[in-house]
Amino acid sequence: MSTDEAEPPPPSPTTATERYAPTPARLSSRDPPMQDSSWSSLHSSLAVKCASLPNSSVNAACGALAGIASGIVTCPLDVIKTRLQAQGSFRPRSFTRPTRAVYNGLIGTARVIWTQDGVRGMYRGLGPMLLGYIPTWAVYMSVYDLSKDFYYTRMENKWLSRISASITAGACSTLATNPIWVIKTRLMSQVSSRAQEEHRPPWHYKSTFDAFRKMYASEGLSAFYSGLTPALLGLSHVAIQFPLYEYFKMRFTGLEMGQTTSADSDVHWVGILGATILSKICATSATYPHEVLRTRLQTQQRTLPSPSHEEIAFRGGHQGLGHHTRPPGTASSDGMINIPRYRGVLRTCAIILKEEGWRAFYNGMGTNMIRAVPAAVTTMMTYETLRSMHQKLKNEGEEIERQSR
Repeated sequence: MSTDEAEPPPPSPTTATERYAPTPARLSSRDPPMQDSSWSSLHSSLAVKCASLPNSSVNAACGALAGIASGIVTCPLDVIKTRLQAQGSFRPRSFTRPTRAVYNGLIGTARVIWTQDGVRGMYRGLGPMLLGYIPTWAVYMSVYDLSKDFYYTRMENKWLSRISASITAGACSTLATNPIWVIKTRLMSQVSSRAQEEHRPPWHYKSTFDAFRKMYASEGLSAFYSGLTPALLGLSHVAIQFPLYEYFKMRFTGLEMGQTTSADSDVHWVGILGATILSKICATSATYPHEVLRTRLQTQQRTLPSPSHEEIAFRGGHQGLGHHTRPPGTASSDGMINIPRYRGVLRTCAIILKEEGWRAFYNGMGTNMIRAVPAAVTTMMTYETLRSMHQKLKNEGEEIERQSR
């Protein structure tokens, strides 16, 4: 058989139109022709609209929706991780030994939270988490895609381009959303009134808005940027995760992040799943201690000193034998606030190392890994699926526009 005979005949001029218009063969006895025609018209309009959307807007929308899906799925694990990370930060300075651990591992911490606060405690901080995920992933995905295109034209090394794009996008999203994450961390570390006094934080917030109002009134604007330095140090996390994700996805599927081809009919689920899990495990293992530092700095008050007799309340009480000192950052009997225990990354590292040992830098890492991997899988699967859906609609919209010319 000749080559010409093996090739299929070229499509007729009506083929593209029939792709979007209903035909008698497609009509079901259950669906009136008018409904099928209306759906086809709506689908065609949506396809044309998708074809006109800029990539930056699409990346932002897909990233935001992916972050929301991830937040809903993993909120209870995030609460458990935050409690484990913050444990030990409210211990009195008079204690010469580490405070007895209340939260022990994933199951033990979940049991304590469930006993004290019920299901509401497992989803404490969900509001600011969702508020935070929307701008965080919207900014990150859109800036990452733009930055990658920018660095690709100026750097021959793709690894270096992806690392630079990850750091640029991470810095933009961190600076834009740090206040939201401070509020989220405060709410998640808030314990029940039935908890022991030495484990209670020096605040009580009823809601996200209440937390914002009280923090601004008593601590000022600087409180919303607590932990910003370790958060910026955490850019090393995305600098590892996303270049690795792109590398593994290229090896498994031959496509970069968010990339599809016109021949693709399905998302490469297995390849995306494998790339996400491997990249997240590597990044989390390498950069976890910065999360503990960030949590410790975010879960303490930063109230400025107020006039008082000998400024005893602000200084944290008299020092030496015979004088009982209150936990740093907690309220005194006269309503004053102690000086914060953690001030700066290096000082925080030194205090944690001295009081709790090096293992404290890895508090909650197991739980975080159990939380981080499903969160990353949910995020990337949602993002890649939405991008694939948009690409298909965009291709159809472009075909409709070509046919209408």
